[in-house]
Amino acid sequence: MEKYLTPTYYIDSDHPKVLEFAGRNCNPVETDIQKAVSLYYAVRDGIRYNPYSIVPPKKSMKASSVLNKGYGFCVAKAVLLAACARSMKIPARLGFADVKNHLNTERLKKLMGTDVFMYHGYTELFLNNIWVKATPAFNLELCNNFNVKPLEFDGTKDSIFHVFDKKGNRHMEYVKEYGSFADLPWDTIIATLMQNYPRYFKELEMRSTDFSAEALTENQ
Repeated sequence: MEKYLTPTYYIDSDHPKVLEFAGRNCNPVETDIQKAVSLYYAVRDGIRYNPYSIVPPKKSMKASSVLNKGYGFCVAKAVLLAACARSMKIPARLGFADVKNHLNTERLKKLMGTDVFMYHGYTELFLNNIWVKATPAFNLELCNNFNVKPLEFDGTKDSIFHVFDKKGNRHMEYVKEYGSFADLPWDTIIATLMQNYPRYFKELEMRSTDFSAEALTENQ
């Protein structure tokens, strides 16, 4: 388990700001499950989901950088949750998958050219001797604006995708799994994204400054 507890360049769980954020959102007398749940909601709702924030520089994907910005896309938020968990001595690693019917808007769909999101990221936490998956990506306000039920997490079972929206329509679907990683394979991820979504990285003026407001406008 040592490699799932050790700080890395990206999962910088020893950074003062990560330690402060995790400590502020956890009670030292709580169980590991209680701490994990508290950290999940702190990252889910305290850090805004922004799919327009993907940029190549490695430093942008450090947990402490995500915390400083206050926003990030799914992989960035998964990295932050992993760092917070490790700072609380909870083993954590990263998981990735390609998903269809991801939370999307017409603007973002045009930029990506598809409804398949590659390398959607989530966190895996070792709790009560099992690995449990948690996806802290989509904050409550954003889910409400999309008319999608927010993902809840209780520390005992996987919480990885929105199967149905609030109207009962099928929503997110996992189509390919990449497995689990002790650290962020950023070089592989960003190369894949840049190859498959070239317009996203070239037409920067099309990126929105407020994805949540964009979602609200389309889903009213």
